[in-house]
Amino acid sequence: MMDAAKKISQAITHMVIAFSIMFVATGSVAFGGLAALLEPIINVALLPLHQQLWAAYRVRRKDMQFALGVGEKISQFALHFIVAFSVMYWATGSMAFGGFAAILEPLLNVLVLPYHDRLWDDWPHQSQQKAG
Repeated sequence: MMDAAKKISQAITHMVIAFSIMFVATGSVAFGGLAALLEPIINVALLPLHQQLWAAYRVRRKDMQFALGVGEKISQFALHFIVAFSVMYWATGSMAFGGFAAILEPLLNVLVLPYHDRLWDDWPHQSQQKAG
């Protein structure tokens, strides 16, 4: 139950970031809402495929686990970058806005989501301490 709630909260956080960037760039609630829906959905659809490919490669190359871990994170960032750029470019027709979103959106997710996850991971422990 907590895992599902955490995943929903992650998706909402991701959507708020996407909405905020698109809204700041365009001033449009409609474009912000479009980005908030499309960008996370595309990432959620592509990320499992990305992880499967890397997992299969890691099984074959046990001698390079650290390098493969770094490569996976770089390619994950690249995937996120491409999706953010594509959604913003498609919505606005502006390469400048696409570049703005492609840089800022993954960066904010990388900065914000670890804190989000830490709060969720600590939350049951904090509740138990208060109850005990």
